[in-house]
Amino acid sequence: MANPHRLKIIALLNGRRIHVSQLAREAMISRPLLYMHLKRLENAGLVTSKMEVSEDGKAMNYYELIPFTLNMSPETISEAVKTLTIKNTGNTTSDVAKEKRDNK
Repeated sequence: MANPHRLKIIALLNGRRIHVSQLAREAMISRPLLYMHLKRLENAGLVTSKMEVSEDGKAMNYYELIPFTLNMSPETISEAVKTLTIKNTGNTTSDVAKEKRDNK
């Protein structure tokens, strides 16, 4: 859930099941990108999918949330931080020190 797209998908699925095409439109992301995020959410046990056949014979894939509770504590945040990738912004140690002085 460290990705904003996955958070948006979870919010869109809250309280309803949605056909994958509708979910892609509402999330405003491509279907391939949506499928990648849905796969990760499924692997985490947060969403489930069900393939249904419509009256005209088309395969329709629907997704819905699996009820879950997320407990946050300083310890869980500390563990999550270990998985983050920090981007190099080009700041040097002296730039960071200067920024700290300027913020005092």
